Parts: sequence; structure tokens; C-alpha cells
Amino acid sequence: MTGSFWKGKRVFVTGHTGFKGSWLCAILHMLGAEVSGYALAPEPDFGLFEIACLAVGIDSVEADIRNVDLLAKEMKERQPEVVFHLAAQPIVKEGYKNPVYTYETNVMGTVNVLEAVRRCGRVRSFVNVTTDKVYQNNEWAWGYRESDALDGYDPYANSKSCSEFVTNAYKRSFLSDVAVSTCRAGNVIGGGDFSPNRIIPDCVRAAMRKAEIEIRYPDAIRPYQHVLDPLFAYLLIARRQWEDPAAYQGAYNVGPDIDGCVKTATLADLFCEAWGRGIRWKHVGQDDAQHEANLLMLDCTKAKMMLKWQPVWTINDAIGRTVHWWQEYIAGNSMFPVMEKQIDEYLSGVTYEI
Repeated sequence: MTGSFWKGKRVFVTGHTGFKGSWLCAILHMLGAEVSGYALAPEPDFGLFEIACLAVGIDSVEADIRNVDLLAKEMKERQPEVVFHLAAQPIVKEGYKNPVYTYETNVMGTVNVLEAVRRCGRVRSFVNVTTDKVYQNNEWAWGYRESDALDGYDPYANSKSCSEFVTNAYKRSFLSDVAVSTCRAGNVIGGGDFSPNRIIPDCVRAAMRKAEIEIRYPDAIRPYQHVLDPLFAYLLIARRQWEDPAAYQGAYNVGPDIDGCVKTATLADLFCEAWGRGIRWKHVGQDDAQHEANLLMLDCTKAKMMLKWQPVWTINDAIGRTVHWWQEYIAGNSMFPVMEKQIDEYLSGVTYEI
């Protein structure tokens, strides 16, 4: 794996100050890409982008994805060849609390990014990152395929389903000369995720307080993977569809192998074991006002067969690297070298050319 394709490529990342976006920018920077980002300002004290000093070497624009004219202007000035769209309101519970903002950001935000791509006229490869929750969830005991019906249940999930439809419409109507794909990833974990109402950040916050971890849905089964697994899939898709749009553009599931589809209780057990220091979890009352799926899995055969992509780290590896990152952070160490080391460790297991 050399990654020579990315050296000198002009890449534009929306949502680059978020958790996934920060890791993606770190990878692209290591691969020698010219990276520009467009996102809301990072949290000053509790955000991976700031903690890891990722602004160094990245052309960062702090602005709202809902401002289409500014977004189009900034993108056109930078003339990107590849665009990754990660900007979103990503929290299910926040979608219930602020549905209008969620739809504005996740649906019209996608419209605005695609419109900026259309006006730019130089983009060759576009990847829209959505979620495994875009599917109409029938609580099947098997994984969803890319051809299954899209109909997210709650405002967050549904807004991401709409983002998929918008992407397809823009592709058919305006972007015949741009290779376009959407990527539906499972739940990601890793160092530097400060998001509210997510299992691993909640575990970390409890561990830092030396408190019991509170779990609402211990029997819910989700596909969990380290954040580097889907990010390298996005890079692979962007490259392959650049080289052969007819063969590779489309929709892709990007999730873990079956051993990464685990109960929330199992994930909490693995975290407690890795963290040590006597940390424990407890089951607390559920929020009956909000829908929560019990079972959701992805069938990733398409990505594995067509792209030769494979997850590199097991769920135990992912938890171990995540806990290591947080314990290095708590110890006050510089975090970009920790990220570089983990990316290098991950790359040592990659079998495909990105």
C-alpha cells in the first residue's frame, strides 16, 4: 500500500472539524494530499481537530454548510478534484430534539454541497457519507444490502435517507461527468470522539469521573468498527471511481465482519476490560418517547468483492486502540503523534492499493 494516488491531489472535505473528518484529514495529510475543509468551527476545548492541531497544513474554512453561495464560492476558489461530504448533524437524539435543524443540515446541506460541486466544474470524484440507518429497518437477522429499501425511521436516519435520494437526483440531472458514490457506514469508534449520546464517548466520560457507565439499551445489536475502517474505504472508493466511474460509482455498505456486530452490553464489557481500574456499567431506564431499533446489520459483500476492501481491525483491536488514545490524552500527551502511530499500525494490515 503506497497511497501515491493521493500525493498532490486537491481534496475538499466538508465536516473536516468533526470526529471522522479530523481522522480523514490526518490520513490525507500523511498521504501528501492538498486538503481544504469547510465546517463549523471546532469546539475550542473538546474537539479532536483542535486537540491534534490538525489546522496545521490544512486550508480550513469555518462556515455553515447551509450557506450555499459561500460554500460554492469557497469550493470554486480551491478547485478540488475530490470531494468528501461528511458535514452533518450526526446524533439520533438531537434529531428528535431539533428536527428542523437536522433536516436543514443533512438534506439541504447535501443539496448545497452538490450544487457547489456543480458550479465548481472541476470535481472528478464525489463521496457522500451517510449511515447504516438509511435502511427501512425490518429487524432482520441478516444484513441489509445496497438494493434494499431506504426509509430511515427517525429524523436523523430519515434525513440521511433523503441525502441519498438527493445525491442520486443530482447525479442523474447535473453531474454526468463526476463519479459519485454514497457510503453507508456502521457505528464508528475511536479516539477523540466527544459526541454526546454515543456509547464509547459516554463510557469515557464515566470512566474519567470514576462513575458507573449508564447503558439504556444493553441488548441492541449494532455494527461497530474503528473509524479507520470506513475512512480507508472512502479513500478507496474515491480512487476507484476516479479511475473507472462506470464500474465503481454507486452505493456501498461499509461495516465490520460479523464479529463486530455486537450487543451494546458486550461493547461496554470490552471497554471496561480494556480500561481497567474497576470501571463498571449498569442498565438504566430507557427513553420510551424515542424509537430505538433492536437489530441492525450490514451486508458488505459488494465492497469486499468489487473493491477488495476488508476491515483490518477486530472489535477488540478497535476498543484497545480507542482506550489507548484516551488514556494518552488524559496523560496530557501530544495527540497527533498518537494518531499517526495508529494510522501507520492500521496501514500495516491494509492489503489493497489506496
